[in-house]
Amino acid sequence: MTETVKKLKELVDGSTNIVFFGGAGVSTESGIPDFRSTGGLYHQEWKYPPEVILSHTFYKSNPEEFFRFYRAKMLAPEARPNAAHRKLAQWEQQGKLKAVITQNIDGLHQAAGSRSVLELHGSVHRNYCELCGKFHDLDFLLHTAGVPRCSCGGIVKPDVVLYEEGLDQNTMSRAVRAIAEADMLIIGGTSLNVYPAAGLINYYRGDKLTLINKSAVARDLSAGLVITDPIGEVLAQL
Repeated sequence: MTETVKKLKELVDGSTNIVFFGGAGVSTESGIPDFRSTGGLYHQEWKYPPEVILSHTFYKSNPEEFFRFYRAKMLAPEARPNAAHRKLAQWEQQGKLKAVITQNIDGLHQAAGSRSVLELHGSVHRNYCELCGKFHDLDFLLHTAGVPRCSCGGIVKPDVVLYEEGLDQNTMSRAVRAIAEADMLIIGGTSLNVYPAAGLINYYRGDKLTLINKSAVARDLSAGLVITDPIGEVLAQL
C-alpha cells in the first residue's frame, strides 16, 4: 500500500458522511469505454460525432441512426461491477457513505448493492414511451430493432439525458444537499468536463476533498489528496 493510499484509508476511517462523485472512469475497469480518453467514444470513427448523435436534435431528426449508435455503443448488458463499485456499496452498508452521485448511466452501482445512488444523466435500464408514458426495461430495448415502439405505437425513449436536455432538478437538488453535508468528498473517474454536473462539487464545504483519476482534470480543485491510478485498483486496497 502506497503512502497516498494509506492516507486515503486514514481519511475514510475517520469519516462518517462520505459522498462519492464519479464519472465514466469508474466503469472502464468493467469494460465500458469512457468518452474522452484514447479508445473512448470520442476517438472512434462513426458517421457523425458521438456528441451530435447523442443530442436531442439528432434523436428527433434521425431516430434510426440514433438507436443504431445507442445500441452499439451505449449499452453493455454483459458488464459487471468492479472493485470500485463493490467498495462503495460496502461503505454504504457500513453507514459511512451516504450517497453515490454518478454521471454514468450503466446501473453498475446498483448492481453492486448501492442504494443511495443519484443518477445525474439517467439510466439505460429505464426507457419510457413518449406517447403513453409506460416504462420498459433494458431487456425490452435489447430485443427490438430499429426505432423501438411501445404496444400503443409510441416511440420508446431511453431515460438518459441527451445533449441539449436539462438535468432532473430534483436529482440535482438532492446531490447539492448531499455534497454540502458531506464530511468527505471523493471524486473519482471523471475529468470534470461536463457541466452542470461538474459544478456540483463547488457545494462541498469540508476539508477532505480527494481526487482519484488516471489523468489530470479540467480544473484546479485544490484537493487535499490526489491519486493518479485506476480507481478500482485503489479502492480494492482499502
